[in-house]
Amino acid sequence: MLIIGIAGGTGSGKTTVVQQIINELPEAEVGVISQDSYYRVNDNLSFEERGLINFDHPRAIDFELLVQHLTALKKGEIIEQPVYSFVTHNRTEDTVITHPRKVMIVEGILILANPELRDMFDVKIFVHADSDERLIRRLKRDIAERGRDMEEVLNRYQTTLKPMHQQFIEPTKAFADIIIPNDKYNTVAIDVVRAVINQRIT
Repeated sequence: MLIIGIAGGTGSGKTTVVQQIINELPEAEVGVISQDSYYRVNDNLSFEERGLINFDHPRAIDFELLVQHLTALKKGEIIEQPVYSFVTHNRTEDTVITHPRKVMIVEGILILANPELRDMFDVKIFVHADSDERLIRRLKRDIAERGRDMEEVLNRYQTTLKPMHQQFIEPTKAFADIIIPNDKYNTVAIDVVRAVINQRIT
């Protein structure tokens, strides 16, 4: 099994890069695990308290479970990925049955910040985008998909997103094998990734 880690700031275009890689492979050979599914259970907190959680800090992520699941997949075992709701700020009762694949992609803003998880990746990719561009994408997504209003998104960006990006996310670029500047459809970088994948799984 080849495990690819794809990191980068919020709104950097990680999802686009993931999709580009998936498009290069037979459907049955690739699976995706999202860091967003592994936010910690917050049953002990009220809805208001959950809304105040700093979701861009590494301690918000259940890295232990993520490592455990990835280890199980490497052994050929099937896992049940958790499902997280950004509307209720909590994990739901649902799970997603995930089978081992030749290529597993793990994507998320903080996946290179955890040493144990980072060591499991065969290829580490960091998607870089201009901070203004990332803010615009975040605004559009959170308003359209997560029921936020503009003031809430901008406030969260200034108080947590930006400082957390500078403290925890941007420095992990140093661990990346490939840095993709996502200001356009970057065919060269994707070609490099495809070549690495083909070399490893054939």
